Amino acid sequence: MLRKKESYIVAVVGATGAVGNEMVKTLEERYFPVERLRLFASERSEGKIKEFKDKEIPVETLKEDSFNGIDIALFSAGAERSRIWAPVAARAGSVVVDNSSQWRMDPDVPLVVPEVNPDDLKWHKGIIANPNCSTIQMVVVLKPIHDVAKIKRVVATTFQAVSGTGQKAMDELLQQTTDLLNFREVKCNVYPYQIAFNVIPHIDKFLENGYTKEEMKMVNETRKILGDNSIRITATTVRVPVFRGHSESLNIETERKLPPDEVRAILSAAPNVIVFDAPEKNIYPIPINVAGKDETYVGRIREDESIDTGINMWIVADNLRKGAALNAVQIAEKLIETASV
Repeated sequence: MLRKKESYIVAVVGATGAVGNEMVKTLEERYFPVERLRLFASERSEGKIKEFKDKEIPVETLKEDSFNGIDIALFSAGAERSRIWAPVAARAGSVVVDNSSQWRMDPDVPLVVPEVNPDDLKWHKGIIANPNCSTIQMVVVLKPIHDVAKIKRVVATTFQAVSGTGQKAMDELLQQTTDLLNFREVKCNVYPYQIAFNVIPHIDKFLENGYTKEEMKMVNETRKILGDNSIRITATTVRVPVFRGHSESLNIETERKLPPDEVRAILSAAPNVIVFDAPEKNIYPIPINVAGKDETYVGRIREDESIDTGINMWIVADNLRKGAALNAVQIAEKLIETASV
């Protein structure tokens, strides 16, 4: 359990990856009370230097005693490393906030979005799971609607940026685009097909039910975060040639009819949600305008005329910020707010 202090020793595991870099940046931007920052990554990154608050910090390799004295450990190093090292950190007395899929559906691990279910932090046992990027931005919008009119069903289609896969995918999109514009042969290493000037309806592995793991993450994680297994959810997740910012088309069916103006009012009052919705003026969220922002943007709010109690909307958020690093740091902020004396 975290103890109340003026400042904390913080670790970032996976510090050289796209999300790890964003975690370090977010800690500094939000003036998180860091007494000392330690950075960990794989052996090939050992000795690299990263800057934090005008100080140069070397990247270390994880060892059995690496977490001694660390108060909070932010993990973004993949499920396998989290499976091995998160329990090591928790046993050493650290509180782990893990960005991988390893612990999300573990019944003993809270899955938290601070705007939605902060009270779940009370029952953590040393490890807290950060939800999937596409789930986070969706539940921030669904929760205030669910509180008012109880959601019965959600149909989600995502348009996810390559940064959700990591730095290598961002590099591949840039390289493929450069090669195509210079009439050179395109090489595919990260994705099964060319991603530049293309869309791929395939994120993560396919399962026996025909869905991908990414799609089922959205289904199962949303129910766990909202604490309601009665919500029917179906998803199709698509990779698009965008560097930063996931977009989602949502069709939401509620128990009682919600006129679009009421939905706008509900979401305008929701924490860290911005209603950006005036289509007659070409005002709606797009990834290029949302990159680097902390809020989830909502537009194209309109009635679904094919059913009695349906609403359509379009939501966009920066997947490296709210979809990953920011949410993890917000969890850490909630932990220090409620830390015991």
